[in-house]
Amino acid sequence: MTSLLYQQIARQLADDIHKGFYQPGERVPSVRKLSTQKGVSHATVLHAYATLEDQGLIRARPQSGYYVHQTPALTAPTPPISRVEPPYAVTRSGIISEILSLSRRGDMMPLGAAVPSSEFLPLRALHQQMSKVTRFHSRQAYSYIFSPGYEPLRRQIAIRMRDAGAVVDPSEIVITNGCVEALQLCLRALTSPGDLIASESPSYYGLVQLCQLLGLKVIEIPTDPETGLSLESLEKAAEKWPIKALVVTTRAGNPMGATMSENRQRKLVSMMAQRGIPVVEDDIYGELMFDPGRSKALKAFDCSDTVLYCSSFSKTISPGVRTGWVIAGKHQDTIEKLQTFTTLSACSVSQMAVAAYLENGGYDRHLRYIRQEYRRNLSHFQLAVQQYFPEGTQITRPRGGFILWVSLPGNIDAQLLFTQALAHGISIAPGAVFSNSDQFNHCLRLNCGVPWNQETERAVMTLGVLAKGLLSKNRAVEKVDEEVA
Repeated sequence: MTSLLYQQIARQLADDIHKGFYQPGERVPSVRKLSTQKGVSHATVLHAYATLEDQGLIRARPQSGYYVHQTPALTAPTPPISRVEPPYAVTRSGIISEILSLSRRGDMMPLGAAVPSSEFLPLRALHQQMSKVTRFHSRQAYSYIFSPGYEPLRRQIAIRMRDAGAVVDPSEIVITNGCVEALQLCLRALTSPGDLIASESPSYYGLVQLCQLLGLKVIEIPTDPETGLSLESLEKAAEKWPIKALVVTTRAGNPMGATMSENRQRKLVSMMAQRGIPVVEDDIYGELMFDPGRSKALKAFDCSDTVLYCSSFSKTISPGVRTGWVIAGKHQDTIEKLQTFTTLSACSVSQMAVAAYLENGGYDRHLRYIRQEYRRNLSHFQLAVQQYFPEGTQITRPRGGFILWVSLPGNIDAQLLFTQALAHGISIAPGAVFSNSDQFNHCLRLNCGVPWNQETERAVMTLGVLAKGLLSKNRAVEKVDEEVA
């Protein structure tokens, strides 16, 4: 009960700060006063204030009390909703491979691929569980664990799905080699080469590449950086084209970080169920929502077996363990057969080690830590982009995860910025790889899952200088064209 009280108090005070009831530099109620107002102990209030400190909202001053933290205001506008594009056969993949390759280079500032720094991963705890598994359960660990996967792990995932609002049985879960395999298995079960699927626009570049490999056509549905996929545009597209499946992320989407409200999620599931169009949900950032408990996965609203749910531990525990899962409902038998006759199974050692880690009770504590760190990092990146990038730059406000979408002014070519940044030892993800159209060529995605320090700030500053240089060149060319005309 105490933990719920301190969370409620922290959430209410945070809302008051965001609404402007307490301005930067102003003192918030004293521990004694708030304790009396709420009828709770001093310890509960102190715990709530510690939570707000971790979120960077307040700061303690010795012998004085707690004050709203004074930070520069985030005034840069958010990018506009994307526009409607007709279906395309996917053709892009080369630059994606380059981005992934650069993320492994030790001399590169890895702001391109959405890979969390090892500093934010529970590597020591994971190593301990790996050691125990290989030492005491070597016979099973070094053998196959065929689909649907290791039962203790599936049981732990079923427990965690309750936090996402979905009640599932362990028998309904299939362990995969990360979230990408989960997505691939779903699309292979639902489609054939030449079929048309719908996705957000912009969308995760791994999905773009996957559709190319499977020979699928994609129709990109306009997506708002705040509210997510446009249901109105999706309905019109479904009326016009034979869509076989929709792939969507409703919590902290990639790359724009949009989170869809529960009301809109319900409408989405109902709309797709009525049309008989299955929905593949990619919820890989779901456990990284900054206010856990205030959002649910799309699967939570699925009463008609319409949603195939995909996720993994790549963003929270380790990308290297390659441990994901899919909840496929009536398609589970097909998913298991596809997996059995392709990859056979997910890695046994990883499955057993992750299960042991989840069982020991340290995962929730770890999640609380990285949520705070990623929230703080995103704030640092947002303010730095606002400060160093050209005037007119637009940035998103994700409510979870660790990626930031940036829209550049003046038709700046983000792919050219990508090339120039490489020369300075900085990798970014240009917007062109998140769509099969050209409408995001002036955008880029930044990985904020790296420690914020002087080196990181210097990298963002360098990107800003390069972007300003490109903008100046564009304006000079435009001026010459005007004079010639």
